[in-house]
Amino acid sequence: VQLQASGGGLVQAGGSLRLSCVASGSIFSINAMGWYRQAPGKQRELVASITPGGSTNYADSVKGRFAISRDNAKNTVALQMSSLKSEDTAVYYCKMYVSSSRWSGVNNYWGQGTQVTVSS
Repeated sequence: VQLQASGGGLVQAGGSLRLSCVASGSIFSINAMGWYRQAPGKQRELVASITPGGSTNYADSVKGRFAISRDNAKNTVALQMSSLKSEDTAVYYCKMYVSSSRWSGVNNYWGQGTQVTVSS
Protein backbone atom coordinates (compact mmCIF):
# COMPACT_ATOMS: atom_id res chain seq x y z
CA VAL A 1 0.00 0.00 0.00
CA GLN A 2 1.32 3.44 -0.92
CA LEU A 3 0.02 6.85 0.08
CA GLN A 4 0.69 9.85 -2.14
CA ALA A 5 0.16 13.30 -0.67
CA SER A 6 -0.04 16.52 -2.65
CA GLY A 7 -1.14 20.11 -2.44
CA GLY A 8 1.40 21.77 -0.18
CA GLY A 9 3.09 25.04 -0.99
CA LEU A 10 3.78 28.61 0.03
CA VAL A 11 0.86 30.82 1.01
CA GLN A 12 0.42 34.14 2.78
CA ALA A 13 -1.12 34.33 6.20
CA GLY A 14 -4.89 34.33 5.92
CA GLY A 15 -4.81 32.28 2.75
CA SER A 16 -6.00 28.78 1.96
CA LEU A 17 -4.57 25.48 0.77
CA ARG A 18 -6.05 22.08 0.06
CA LEU A 19 -4.08 18.90 0.69
CA SER A 20 -4.99 15.57 -0.85
CA CYS A 21 -3.81 12.03 -0.23
CA VAL A 22 -4.64 8.94 -2.25
CA ALA A 23 -3.95 5.33 -1.33
CA SER A 24 -3.09 2.67 -3.85
CA GLY A 25 -2.11 -0.98 -3.81
CA SER A 26 -3.68 -3.96 -2.10
CA ILE A 27 -6.66 -2.37 -0.34
CA PHE A 28 -9.72 -4.19 0.98
CA SER A 29 -10.92 -1.50 3.35
CA ILE A 30 -9.69 1.66 5.00
CA ASN A 31 -10.59 2.50 8.57
CA ALA A 32 -9.55 5.84 9.97
CA MET A 33 -7.74 8.44 7.88
CA GLY A 34 -5.89 11.42 9.23
CA TRP A 35 -3.50 14.28 8.75
CA TYR A 36 -0.53 14.98 10.98
CA ARG A 37 2.08 17.70 10.89
CA GLN A 38 5.59 18.20 12.12
CA ALA A 39 7.19 21.59 12.50
CA PRO A 40 10.99 21.99 12.82
CA GLY A 41 12.14 20.98 16.27
CA LYS A 42 8.73 19.73 17.30
CA GLN A 43 7.05 16.35 17.56
CA ARG A 44 4.60 15.14 14.96
CA GLU A 45 1.06 15.99 16.03
CA LEU A 46 -2.42 15.00 14.94
CA VAL A 47 -4.19 17.73 12.97
CA ALA A 48 -7.44 15.99 12.03
CA SER A 49 -8.90 12.53 11.60
CA ILE A 50 -12.01 11.03 10.05
CA THR A 51 -13.74 7.68 10.45
CA PRO A 52 -15.28 5.66 7.61
CA GLY A 53 -18.67 7.01 8.65
CA GLY A 54 -17.49 10.59 8.50
CA SER A 55 -17.00 11.44 12.16
CA THR A 56 -14.22 13.97 12.53
CA ASN A 57 -11.77 15.07 15.17
CA TYR A 58 -9.58 18.18 15.14
CA ALA A 59 -6.72 19.59 17.10
CA ASP A 60 -7.85 22.61 19.08
CA SER A 61 -5.42 24.82 17.18
CA VAL A 62 -7.17 24.20 13.84
CA LYS A 63 -10.82 23.94 14.83
CA GLY A 64 -12.97 26.21 12.73
CA ARG A 65 -10.21 26.74 10.16
CA PHE A 66 -9.47 23.27 8.77
CA ALA A 67 -11.87 20.68 7.39
CA ILE A 68 -11.07 17.03 6.70
CA SER A 69 -13.04 14.94 4.24
CA ARG A 70 -12.77 11.56 2.58
CA ASP A 71 -13.95 9.78 -0.53
CA ASN A 72 -14.22 6.09 0.30
CA ALA A 73 -14.75 5.08 -3.31
CA LYS A 74 -11.51 6.76 -4.35
CA ASN A 75 -9.45 5.93 -1.23
CA THR A 76 -8.68 9.58 -0.72
CA VAL A 77 -8.57 12.01 2.16
CA ALA A 78 -8.38 15.77 1.86
CA LEU A 79 -7.63 18.63 4.22
CA GLN A 80 -9.03 22.06 3.40
CA MET A 81 -7.02 24.67 5.30
CA SER A 82 -8.28 28.22 5.61
CA SER A 83 -7.25 31.32 7.57
CA LEU A 84 -3.73 29.96 7.64
CA LYS A 85 -1.31 31.25 10.24
CA SER A 86 2.48 31.22 10.37
CA GLU A 87 2.28 28.62 13.13
CA ASP A 88 0.64 26.22 10.65
CA THR A 89 3.97 25.97 8.83
CA ALA A 90 5.06 22.33 8.90
CA VAL A 91 5.41 19.18 6.88
CA TYR A 92 2.00 17.57 6.64
CA TYR A 93 1.61 13.79 6.52
CA CYS A 94 -1.42 11.69 5.74
CA LYS A 95 -2.02 8.42 7.52
CA MET A 96 -4.46 5.59 6.85
CA TYR A 97 -5.38 2.38 8.62
CA VAL A 98 -5.72 -0.24 5.89
CA SER A 99 -6.81 -3.85 5.63
CA SER A 100 -5.44 -5.60 2.56
CA SER A 101 -7.93 -8.48 2.63
CA ARG A 102 -10.99 -9.71 4.47
CA TRP A 103 -8.78 -11.91 6.65
CA SER A 104 -5.84 -9.62 7.29
CA GLY A 105 -5.32 -7.25 10.16
CA VAL A 106 -5.11 -3.51 10.01
CA ASN A 107 -1.82 -1.80 9.27
CA ASN A 108 -1.11 1.90 9.30
CA TYR A 109 0.59 3.65 6.41
CA TRP A 110 2.07 7.13 6.03
CA GLY A 111 2.32 9.40 3.06
CA GLN A 112 5.63 11.00 2.14
CA GLY A 113 4.83 14.42 3.57
CA THR A 114 4.12 17.70 1.87
CA GLN A 115 5.53 21.06 2.97
CA VAL A 116 3.17 23.87 3.92
CA THR A 117 4.78 27.25 4.48
CA VAL A 118 2.74 30.23 5.65
CA SER A 119 4.42 33.60 5.35
CA SER A 120 3.41 36.40 7.67
